[in-house]
Amino acid sequence: MNTVRIWFEKRGEAAYISLLDLQRVMHRALKRSGLPVWYTKGFNPHIYLAFSCPLALGQESLCESCEVKTEEETPDYAAWAEALRPALPEGLRLVSIGPAVMKMGRIQAADYKITLPANAAQALDAYNAQDSVIVEKKTKSGKKELDLKQYIPAVTYTVSEDQASFTVRLPAGDGLNLNPALLVGHLQAQYGLPAWQCHILRTRIYVEDGIEFR
Repeated sequence: MNTVRIWFEKRGEAAYISLLDLQRVMHRALKRSGLPVWYTKGFNPHIYLAFSCPLALGQESLCESCEVKTEEETPDYAAWAEALRPALPEGLRLVSIGPAVMKMGRIQAADYKITLPANAAQALDAYNAQDSVIVEKKTKSGKKELDLKQYIPAVTYTVSEDQASFTVRLPAGDGLNLNPALLVGHLQAQYGLPAWQCHILRTRIYVEDGIEFR
């Protein structure tokens, strides 16, 4: 049994596909592709499918991945890509298919590019000047407060035309997963930034020691 990792982008309107719906979409795409993926056993067999580091609703990504299993001893990954690519809907663009090199449980962090309106520069300067920024994070057991400055001490941004943009690296593992929307939501609430002009794009995922997840 081999584990195959499918890498894809999630852009545009596809950003509003929830994880549950994304699972359904990928199941249907794999069925349409006719690829020899492995099905679970039992009364209601279904395709084994696992997503790494699920993305928050409304955010885009260049580095989404999911894994399936196959009983093929030597999968032809180029043929897999050719079969799956036309089966995916608009907004989900296949990047590559290959062996699952690392286990998902090793994921520890992710990079996000955040784009705001140009007038956000004042809000970002104000954030940088603060000693602490307490926000409320939802957890399975309820809500808890945390200090964003422990994870984002300062924001180094650039302003180009009508946008301010910057990149942050945040914990993304099973132990601690910080949504960049915590920062964006704080800026919106405190400084009145319009939500429709705030954009979050995940660009990379990492395991320990800053090694890129593969």
